[in-house]
Amino acid sequence: MNTLITSATDAVEQAYARIEADGRPGIWIELVDRGRALAAAAAIDARLRSGEALPLAGTTLAVKGNIDVAGHRTTAGCPSYGTVADRSAPVVEALEAAGAVVVGITNLDQFATGLVGTRSPYGICPNAHWPGRVSGGSSSGSAVAVAAGLVDLALGTDTAGSGRVPAAANGIVGLKGTRGWISMAGVVPACRSLDCVAVFARTVPAAALAARIAGVADDGGTDLWRREPDRPTERGERLRIGVPSPSGLTFDGDPDGSARFSAALQRAVSSIGDRFPEAEFLELDVTPFVETGALLYEGAFVAERFDAVGPFVSSDAAGIDPVVRKIIARSEALAAWEMFRDLDRLQGYRQQTARLWESMDAFVVPSIPRLPTVAEVRAEPIAVNAMLGTYTNFVNLLDLAALTFPVGVAGSDQAGRELAGPPQSLTLVGPAWTDERLIDVATAVATSG
Repeated sequence: MNTLITSATDAVEQAYARIEADGRPGIWIELVDRGRALAAAAAIDARLRSGEALPLAGTTLAVKGNIDVAGHRTTAGCPSYGTVADRSAPVVEALEAAGAVVVGITNLDQFATGLVGTRSPYGICPNAHWPGRVSGGSSSGSAVAVAAGLVDLALGTDTAGSGRVPAAANGIVGLKGTRGWISMAGVVPACRSLDCVAVFARTVPAAALAARIAGVADDGGTDLWRREPDRPTERGERLRIGVPSPSGLTFDGDPDGSARFSAALQRAVSSIGDRFPEAEFLELDVTPFVETGALLYEGAFVAERFDAVGPFVSSDAAGIDPVVRKIIARSEALAAWEMFRDLDRLQGYRQQTARLWESMDAFVVPSIPRLPTVAEVRAEPIAVNAMLGTYTNFVNLLDLAALTFPVGVAGSDQAGRELAGPPQSLTLVGPAWTDERLIDVATAVATSG
């Protein structure tokens, strides 16, 4: 990915040097043995010399700790959980076959339960750029490793926003494709019916390339939720983009939130209009989408997490984060009728929002209302976590695709004063199998100016 890199071996050597120089705790669970990584890189260089086309040659890769990497224990953020993987997950194998080299296993909110990056016995994952702020989660280490320039690409997972919140928190791209596009085989589940693999990169094209390669990984039919597109991949010059009405947005008390989002949105609209002259923009009330998202943790859907790891979390095993234990263990008491009640409610939201898609192809939202501090999470771990999922929780429930990217402007108020804090991140959302359309649109914004 780095045009200055002359070989895969050079790329790996430089990655380890950057990781050693960075030295911050909380990003990694475990690094791959340097000798093993260099041997993999040497093999890639040999394949290149033999004339093979390897689109990811010279690319270094980090893998979230709930995804299998051969020879490493898949802890999902809990040292006493899991076993050493005999083989890597198909998504990892696909990227390696294309030339990427895995250099490390990254930290996460334990069992992918959290959007904050603080719920791990391996330490609080630091924000890549803004000390004291959360790194986002649950794919915290993966996002930070990319944002800090330690690796080129990283894999994460996304159920409630774990591939988009940390991307926003660290100013990078997070691509959460259509559910079922990328195989979840070899991944410790959070909620099997909703889980997605996510890709982190510093540019939209880099994330898109990796996702396309991962999307054709052969899992031998082991992921029961894998599926093929039920419609042609949608692209085109004529676009209808929904823009949220201000009355439907919340920035959790951030006095600069509205101004920051408006500045980012203005830039996005201008860039999209330049690339797609026929694009139309219409006002959208995002309320039904946000209300849908509340079902994920406030209703019975959280019980699926107990199905995944509940018996282990309820045991006396060491190293279980107390907040994670509370969230997962309490779901055991949910009654079966509550799930059917919430499925009925979700169906109502699906019908309501389906009508909105008749008049638009995609819509844009703030990725997160605001980026809180670690101290705020310590004081209110549940409430702050819920806030971070405001604009992400609904996506997988409604079977949508999403792509998060930084706009690169902090924004200014009405007096022209530049607003402090991290640059605004936007998320494009579209129906299932509109991934390529979202990539096209996000590329237009990310590459302008």
